[in-house]
Amino acid sequence: MINGFEQTRVACGDVYLSVHRAGQGTPLILLHGYPQNHHCWAKVAPTFARHFNVIVPDLRGYGDSDAPPDNAEHSTYSKRTMAADIANMMNALGIDRAHVLGHDRGARVAYRLALDHPDLIDRLGIIEIVPTGDFWGAWNADLALAAYHWTFLAQPAPLPERMIGMDGAGYADWTLRAWTLAKGLDDFTPAALASYRAQMADPARVHAMCADYRAGAFFDRQLDEADRAAGAQIAAPLRFLWAESGFPARTGDPLDLWRRWASDVTGNACRSGHFAMEENPQAVLDTFLPHFGALT
Repeated sequence: MINGFEQTRVACGDVYLSVHRAGQGTPLILLHGYPQNHHCWAKVAPTFARHFNVIVPDLRGYGDSDAPPDNAEHSTYSKRTMAADIANMMNALGIDRAHVLGHDRGARVAYRLALDHPDLIDRLGIIEIVPTGDFWGAWNADLALAAYHWTFLAQPAPLPERMIGMDGAGYADWTLRAWTLAKGLDDFTPAALASYRAQMADPARVHAMCADYRAGAFFDRQLDEADRAAGAQIAAPLRFLWAESGFPARTGDPLDLWRRWASDVTGNACRSGHFAMEENPQAVLDTFLPHFGALT
């Protein structure tokens, strides 16, 4: 649990999502990434809840949310499907519009929500990604080695599932440690680490996480490429935070990539590895509280 938050399960179409909620005022939805869940927001969510009605769902396949099996088209865990989950969650909770802040896979859900359901989003925050199609397009040898999980997890089932299943907790620790600036686990709370390790010990959730990346390699990439060709644009004001030692920093000018997708884009880097909310929570608060209109 996040300190001060209450947990419920919400029917969102064909899945139930586990949702943590606290605060009052304008809704702010926080979407986590891989290999994490709602715990990744624990250091910043209580502060956000002083200013906003904060809603923190576990994405399908993660945390305590439902984890259905993938389909042949790899659309079950596409960002279009996961964005529809969030739209359905908003409807179930009686929320007409919200600010949305996403990290990693959750940021991919967030920008797909902004493209597919522009009427639902007031302001958009993105942490530590560039759009899926652009990231694939930026690959060279160095980026391929750093982001090997994009191709490993997307391999046909059940190859990665079986390999991770041999030592799920060890794989979780390896991934978390490798992507931090300090190359350690000290920035993660004991509760968060226990939860991330538990996911990697659950075959259904390991399959879901692999399906998430299979969608990224096929369905999501193709959808992004089609949208770019059609000139699709994000209408919501977009604020982008990336880590000096993270994945977007390896793509050249990551802010320029986002400016091709939206007309109102601002951003900055921070000193962190990939997990900014846990490694440098103050930078996340300093960047996004003003963007979402909080008086600090």
